[in-house]
Amino acid sequence: MPASPSTARAINDRLALRLLQQEGPLTAGQLKQLTGLSRPSVADLVERLAAAGLIGVVGESGEQRRGPNARLYGIVADRAHLAALDVRTEGVAVLVSDLLGSVLAEASVPIGDGTDTGPAVEQAVTLVERTAKEAGVERLHTIGVGAPGLIDPATGELRDSSGLPEWHRRLAAALQERLPARVLVENETNLAALAEQRDGAAQDRDTFVLLWLGHGIGAAVVLDGVLRRGASGGTGEIGFLPVPGTSGMPSATGCEGGFHSLAGAAAISELAGRYGIVAPAAPHEPHAAALVREAVARVEADAGDPLASGFLDMLAERVALGAASVVAVLDPGCLVLAGEIGGAGGEVLAARVRDRVGRMSPLPTEVRAGTLGGGAVLRGALLMARDGAQDELFAPPER
Repeated sequence: MPASPSTARAINDRLALRLLQQEGPLTAGQLKQLTGLSRPSVADLVERLAAAGLIGVVGESGEQRRGPNARLYGIVADRAHLAALDVRTEGVAVLVSDLLGSVLAEASVPIGDGTDTGPAVEQAVTLVERTAKEAGVERLHTIGVGAPGLIDPATGELRDSSGLPEWHRRLAAALQERLPARVLVENETNLAALAEQRDGAAQDRDTFVLLWLGHGIGAAVVLDGVLRRGASGGTGEIGFLPVPGTSGMPSATGCEGGFHSLAGAAAISELAGRYGIVAPAAPHEPHAAALVREAVARVEADAGDPLASGFLDMLAERVALGAASVVAVLDPGCLVLAGEIGGAGGEVLAARVRDRVGRMSPLPTEVRAGTLGGGAVLRGALLMARDGAQDELFAPPER
């Protein structure tokens, strides 16, 4: 059946808004060319979107002939404001942006291990309120939260996970209660994959797996452009993967003895010590990232450095054990090494992992270094918040 006039208008409006989001400001003539709509239809579309406060004139195209077609129309960036949070066991980072994702303010606060749940939640919520105020934002429309742990696919809530602070689970409800905003929560590794696919190393891939190497280890699975979460939200919990070379086996209550025991931050730091790799710790990242960065710098400065090369070779062997298992099951064609440690290893580590996975698996697999580092989670949280806000704001009005 042909679409009704109101449905057709809604489809055209969404198409125009997506084009303005992707391409930036456009003239009515450019919208006509890109949408294939008639000139009167584009004129009506522009009038509707402007009346709704979604687009406005942001300049002129520089054409010689002045007139309606020479005006540049763009999305009204301050139509809504967003916040993104990266929640870690040791603290919270937050940024506030406009509807287009331009960052207006950002901040972070450490939250110690011994902090009680109530004070920890209060510190995090206060940080969001303060950052919004510094950005000159009176009301947040949508808040995106990236956190470790499993997200319940039925409710969208962070599930109770052993080893994670209770304040993580309480934070979303507290934000919803204190701030009149929509709150969206997603696993941190999944958000890193979203960011790397939109803005980073996987922009040309519809199917890939992101391996997060940070304090812990995890994976995000994107197949045919869709993020796969699994029946219980646990897709990618590869820290529990049984692998050779550990002193035991993982259990339902802990990943010690699993892949985490070989490739988590503590294991990497211990491995670096065996090879005499030392480096000062950097703020807001696991010490293992600084150690890997130091080893990479030594190899790049002196390719014959046996200790640095030996450390990176052994680290690549460990990462490849988990990576090869992922490849054997999913055949993603591409692995992205992300997180603070993956970013610190860069192409030097990625090349070593690529070589070893190629020897262990007959399936052709690219191994790429993530380009967004530890900031991928915050970037992914912002993209999630922006998508959610735009889906709501750009939706056709109910009739």
